[in-house]
Amino acid sequence: MMKPVNLILSGLGGQGILFMTKVLARAALRKGVDVMGAETHGMAQRGGSVVSHLKIGNTENSLVNTGSAHFLLALEENEAYRNLPFLAGGGTLLVNTASNAFPRAEVRAYLEKKEIVCRAMPAGQVAMDLGAPRSANLALIGFMAAFDDSPFDVQDIRQTIDHITPERFKAANLKVFDAGVAWARQD
Repeated sequence: MMKPVNLILSGLGGQGILFMTKVLARAALRKGVDVMGAETHGMAQRGGSVVSHLKIGNTENSLVNTGSAHFLLALEENEAYRNLPFLAGGGTLLVNTASNAFPRAEVRAYLEKKEIVCRAMPAGQVAMDLGAPRSANLALIGFMAAFDDSPFDVQDIRQTIDHITPERFKAANLKVFDAGVAWARQD
């Protein structure tokens, strides 16, 4: 039985936050674990903030409270900073960024004080290099799933992507997901 896990997924409109949420929720449901979620779209159609709350396991409501998320996945660096207050002490921050200066110096003390694990990868660039520029979300999910502290198993997520992705996108989506896993496992 999976212990309850709170996740915040954030990004900008058009980055695939809702698809990313769907993949993670379906992976949990396929394992027989309860799921609750809620999305805030803001100006998503114009590239504005999109935040998805996802609770996996036994829970009474769909919103993740400030300071209670175990994981924050951000498809854009500024969205990571904007949604940082959701993370609980000891939580994990996973960010799509090509910046070598992530996290910013003014945020490092906060992250250290809260014992937040910070992991970054250039998910957008990885997806672009594979000819699937709109699939950075899948690279970031693969990146998360590859770590031992992930609430999701790589194979479970991969099977879910295979199951829910339309046939014409399946090969590309799985390739980008696998590249995210490989990025996390490189020495």
